[in-house]
Amino acid sequence: MSIGKGAYLKALTAHLPMRSRDLGRDLEGSSPPSVFVGAWNYPKVYAGPMIAPLHGDTSIMDTPEAWIPSRLKQEEIIGYRLDLVRGKKISHVRDLSTPYAETLREIALSGGSLESEARFGHSPQGFSFGEEHTPFGPSAPLESIHTAEGRWAPHLEKAFYDTDLSATEAILRLHADGVPFSTIQKALSVGTLGMGRGRRMVPTRWSITACDTAIADNMLCKVRQNSLIDSYQVREFSSLHNHYAVLLMPTGWQYEWIEAFLQVMGKEELVFSDWEGHGKKREYSPVGGCYYSCKMAVLEALAREGRQAGAIVLREARKGYVPLGVFNVRENVRQAMQQTPRVFEGMGEALSYIQTKMTLPMDRFIGESTLLEECRRERQATLSMYW
Repeated sequence: MSIGKGAYLKALTAHLPMRSRDLGRDLEGSSPPSVFVGAWNYPKVYAGPMIAPLHGDTSIMDTPEAWIPSRLKQEEIIGYRLDLVRGKKISHVRDLSTPYAETLREIALSGGSLESEARFGHSPQGFSFGEEHTPFGPSAPLESIHTAEGRWAPHLEKAFYDTDLSATEAILRLHADGVPFSTIQKALSVGTLGMGRGRRMVPTRWSITACDTAIADNMLCKVRQNSLIDSYQVREFSSLHNHYAVLLMPTGWQYEWIEAFLQVMGKEELVFSDWEGHGKKREYSPVGGCYYSCKMAVLEALAREGRQAGAIVLREARKGYVPLGVFNVRENVRQAMQQTPRVFEGMGEALSYIQTKMTLPMDRFIGESTLLEECRRERQATLSMYW
């Protein structure tokens, strides 16, 4: 019986041998700064800060962009994240003028870590892992939250006070100014971006995909104006029990994401994929937010290089892999796109090279692929070695 990606990842994370800190109802510590807005019961959602039982600069705990360049091990990242305690309180997404919403805004827009004091309804418990969001440690309903006075990050402050700027325009402006993706996403999530009365809180999972999509669509408009690359290119990167291979083709923009989960829980070898042609994709991808994070990372690099290409991205998640959120895809693919490309004259040569770095036979990837099947029909001679 086949299993969907969501069901597989739920099973994968159901029995993780993890343990977070034992805590009482009162917590003093530092927010990196960090906030989390849930999606359950929308538009009345659980929203709240995440606080570490540590003092001082805890920014590394919620800055995914820094983890891979800093060569952090998976165990270090998980350790950071399980130390983040989530407070939660029911809030209507449009109630942005309440004292609680203002506190969340102070945290999300802060230019640095904020000393915080929280009291919970009961001792925080559990932890949360998922493919969409970065993990976090125990959670509990908040009775009260107090934070030290901080200073807002200048770019975020400017975007907050510009109520004539749409959320999309604000995201693009902040991205162009070099503001980290995770910072932009948190600002959108607590309702600080957008036009006047249109502002609202956005569940964290939705805000991540919204930012990826806004940036990718903007980059694609630029990329479509660029000249095509003149060869096949392969760019690779490995970290956190994943290997990524980005195959760039001398075609107009088209895109496919193919991911394999290999013996992570046992003997399973599962492959999931989604794609888009030259037109705009309408429906939400069945493989989830990683589809949009990868797309953004590839287009961001192509726009920076002033080139256009089609892209097929292969990922293998191998034994030891733990879902850490879509940052894992975005930042690994960003790293891959910064590597010196290996150049090939034909698709067959490129695939033959990729096969030497993959565990799963290339036939399995091709069997799951739509774009490679189209290439087979168009270039039967070049790809005949695989059929």
